[in-house]
Amino acid sequence: MTEKLNITQIGSPIGRPAYQRKTLIALGLNKLHRSRSVDDTPENRGRIERVKHLLRVEPAKSRVRS
Repeated sequence: MTEKLNITQIGSPIGRPAYQRKTLIALGLNKLHRSRSVDDTPENRGRIERVKHLLRVEPAKSRVRS
């Protein structure tokens, strides 16, 4: 099972380069304080690294089913 990361947009893309806006959209974010859970893959880590100043990143809490 793939690890997950919770990402929350905390910064605005207004006035930022177009590649940063497109990166946020690729991560599934487009408005402040919206959150997404994404797979912890090298591709997503690279995207997060490009816009880390606009995001808060936390490891996802795993659910235990009984």
